[in-house]
Amino acid sequence: MRGATMDARELPSEPAALADTMSEYTTFGRVRPDQKRAMVHALQSREHTVAMTGDGVNDVLALKDADIGVAMGSGSPASRAVAQIVLLDNKFATLPFVVGEGRRVIGNIERVSNLFLTKTVYSVLLALLVGLAGLVSHWGHTEPLLYPFQPIPRDHRAWFTIGIPAFVLSLAPNNERARTGFVRRVMTAALPAGAVVGIATFTSYLLAYPGRDGTAAEQMQASTGALITLLIARYGAGGGGPALPVVAGGSGSHFRDVLRVHLSRCDCPPKVHARRVRLLSDCDAVLIGTLAAVLIEASWWVQGRVLGEPRALWRSND
Repeated sequence: MRGATMDARELPSEPAALADTMSEYTTFGRVRPDQKRAMVHALQSREHTVAMTGDGVNDVLALKDADIGVAMGSGSPASRAVAQIVLLDNKFATLPFVVGEGRRVIGNIERVSNLFLTKTVYSVLLALLVGLAGLVSHWGHTEPLLYPFQPIPRDHRAWFTIGIPAFVLSLAPNNERARTGFVRRVMTAALPAGAVVGIATFTSYLLAYPGRDGTAAEQMQASTGALITLLIARYGAGGGGPALPVVAGGSGSHFRDVLRVHLSRCDCPPKVHARRVRLLSDCDAVLIGTLAAVLIEASWWVQGRVLGEPRALWRSND
């Protein structure tokens, strides 16, 4: 450690002078408990994030006022009580792993927040669009538009848009440093993504909607097309996160399962089923969902330019 040493008995008592002194010296001896706390406050006054380590009663004041208090497991009960971190093995070598775990938790909280807020945005927007369509039909004396999905809290939409991605994102590795501006980053990412997903899903459903005079199979087909668009567009909102490759491997089989379950409830002949599935999935739902995913990815890059944060196609583990 570079810098001069100083006897704490010569430290100034004024906070400003103490902060200037601490910027010049790095090692202090014979420091009283009240001086330790004053040193913590002096560093904080210069916008430093202060960490304090200690194991005795004389360190309690500084441990309590520091931004991060680290106590030894073999220290006094008072120091362990006021510290945020207690090293049970009494080894400073544990701290890098503690910092890494903290970064992973904070970073993944932001990822999961993006996921849930995006889901909230497109759910509300889809409900508003269907409601507006109902008002237009009321004023025009036409049949109202049915909601594309059943309002069930736990169904396959929740599994593949919230459940599985949230589980993967919460446990994914993340070495990014914690930064300020959490709310701004989450809002600028989730609002555009949720709007694109909601509009794309409503467009796909509107194009395939057969009207109130349509059969149950046609109505089910329109809902299935909206679901396919929702899933494809939803996983474009991951911003290259780990949820995207997980679903990319299983989304095809899930689409087939969804189509099979939906069509098994209909009364149309098998030939009509196959013709309608090919027409909708190939020409409408998949195309709209892919376009929405591209728009969400583009908005992610634009967000990086607006916030002044560099974007990369692949995250580095360094």
